[in-house]
Amino acid sequence: MSDYKERHENEIFTKVLKAGRRTYFFDVRETKAGDYYLTITESKKNFGENGEASFEKHKIYLYKEDFKAFEEMFSESTDFIIGEKGEDVISDRHDKDFKARSYTIDTDEEL
Repeated sequence: MSDYKERHENEIFTKVLKAGRRTYFFDVRETKAGDYYLTITESKKNFGENGEASFEKHKIYLYKEDFKAFEEMFSESTDFIIGEKGEDVISDRHDKDFKARSYTIDTDEEL
């Protein structure tokens, strides 16, 4: 069985969150023993110098025995951030029209 086919046959449930250049996949999968676990995948679209698109992916495997502790720490961490900084996004990098600025350094200047 191909790796692609095997990976997709054990998917039970999937949710997708698109967030700018990043996409998050929440996939419930089944182990060979018939139990369920969660994979969270972050996929970020990048463009090479030749303009060709590629995807950088990072994956977390989360098993049932860790759900409660993960949920508690996630809530605690997000509550802390919201409590300290509020819900408003303060970085212009999150704007849809954001374009990275490039800076040049004049090497003739004395430091």
